Amino acid sequence: MSNKLVSMRKEDNIAYVSLNRPEKYNALNYELFKQVDACIVRLRKDKSLRAVILFGEGGSFCSGLDVKSVSKSPFDAVKLLFKWLPGNANLAQRVSIGWRRLPVPVIAVLEGVCYGGGMQIALGADFRIAAPSCKLSIMEARWGLVPDMAGFVGLRELMPRDQALKLTMTADILTAEEALSYNLLTAVEVEPMAAATIFAQQLMQTSPDANAAIKQSIQKSWSAPIRQLLRRESFYQVRLLAGKNRIIAAIRQSKDSLKEYRNRQSGW
Repeated sequence: MSNKLVSMRKEDNIAYVSLNRPEKYNALNYELFKQVDACIVRLRKDKSLRAVILFGEGGSFCSGLDVKSVSKSPFDAVKLLFKWLPGNANLAQRVSIGWRRLPVPVIAVLEGVCYGGGMQIALGADFRIAAPSCKLSIMEARWGLVPDMAGFVGLRELMPRDQALKLTMTADILTAEEALSYNLLTAVEVEPMAAATIFAQQLMQTSPDANAAIKQSIQKSWSAPIRQLLRRESFYQVRLLAGKNRIIAAIRQSKDSLKEYRNRQSGW
């Protein structure tokens, strides 16, 4: 898939999705919101998909909301925030939480700047790998705004309440190493795209059904009552035991174990 503001290519069942507005440091205007949302919908329908790598073109992930562009059209702002029911996700929220709802691992590759709305999108990914030079900030408070793109869903899982309040209220700009210390990042790598690709390939060695169940179970059970966690674990395990991908994974693991055993024998 390729269009003006979002590009997607697929290699070895990994989707590489890029924000493609480099002249604006991939700042979010209304059309970019729409195209990211449409891309997520398309990916959700792809049964052969095994992982997603999300990144920004031109050396930056995303500089946040293009305030000037959105303010030119009040109707666009209304369309970004409109929802039929209070608990539903609006368009601005779907570009973050939508990545959490995909049944495959999503890895965000962060370079350059990752500010405001860009940080909210990155928090929707399952993993975040940043370049050492990357700068990150939950920046909405500088504009007199509250983060409203569902990033708090991921943020509350990553850090204590007081640290989340501190970063959100101060809008501090963090280095990659500082962000790592706050648990906002999974890793800091000199070559983040190469590291993300290797990691995605590693994740693909296990059953896609198991990965989907693990992702959904952890998201739904992370702060749920213990009885719900136990019920959900049992539900997914029974479903996985009946699935063909578990058998494929077991056969692969048996072959790998046998190969490892023979290699050890030959070294004695």
